[in-house]
Amino acid sequence: MRPVREQNMTIETMRNADSEIRKKHAAFAAFVAVSGLVFWKTLSTLLAYSLSRESSSHIILIPFVSLYLLYSERTRIFASTGTSVGPAIGLICTGLAVYSFAAWHVYPHDGNGLLPAATFSLVLLWLGGFVLFYGTQAARTGAFALLFLLLMVPPPDGILDRVVYLLQEGSTDNTYVLFRMLGVPVLRQGFFLSVPGVTIEVAQECSGIRSSLALFITCLLAAHLFLRTTWRQAFFALLALPLAIIKNAIRIATLTLLSVYVDPRFLTGRLHREGGFVFFLLVLAILAPILRLLQKSEGRLASGNLEGDVRARKEFAREI
Repeated sequence: MRPVREQNMTIETMRNADSEIRKKHAAFAAFVAVSGLVFWKTLSTLLAYSLSRESSSHIILIPFVSLYLLYSERTRIFASTGTSVGPAIGLICTGLAVYSFAAWHVYPHDGNGLLPAATFSLVLLWLGGFVLFYGTQAARTGAFALLFLLLMVPPPDGILDRVVYLLQEGSTDNTYVLFRMLGVPVLRQGFFLSVPGVTIEVAQECSGIRSSLALFITCLLAAHLFLRTTWRQAFFALLALPLAIIKNAIRIATLTLLSVYVDPRFLTGRLHREGGFVFFLLVLAILAPILRLLQKSEGRLASGNLEGDVRARKEFAREI
């Protein structure tokens, strides 16, 4: 009878735990919904901004990706939950303070105005709500999925313009180098590149900001899902920037050479407008073996640590 009683107690404990976590989920969902209503103007403006700006088209996808990560890792994240009132209040108050400060000091004519600060405030509120209902342990375990929400925050226009300029400059530099490596006569003047038969401008629209952000997010997710050590994750994610610039240079050089030697319409045709995906796949093909090498190096490290631990235990046993 005792084992049966213990089994019944275990089942009852599991049911209580399931009921408790469902209540926490419902409370957190209600918190997100209420905060979304309070910040409805921010969310609607953010949606319109994301749909109208090429550099921010990823924003509308970020909350769904974050939610998927929380769901897919729910067993590990919600294995230990609690209530952390102090840290939660700190995050919520910080979010409200950021919004209040920005509202008093930012004006509509300052680029995208209040939107970055308001979005950052909302993310802080959601992080505070998560800590409040699930505790700091669950927040630490699910830190990647939660901090991933920061990608919702659009950068201020001044910072974004600077990033676009750097990508524009890097793409021009690398395209020039590619032409020289291929033996194509080229003259550079600022963002203008002249080859026999055509002169092109690497304009802001050619900076590749959209594909660069998409590549960075892809590398970030892949690093989190397939790598375990922090430095390898950071290394793989940071590979996105140089590879994005190189990819953009290859695209510009390819279109230019096709327009010179095949058909001038390549500079205005479908491959120019929609061919970015082809070159994006090219970069992924380059990244795949790098990711595999990093995984293998982690496997060798883990195997080496395990063998060392076994040897240490055997030596200890012999000494005893």
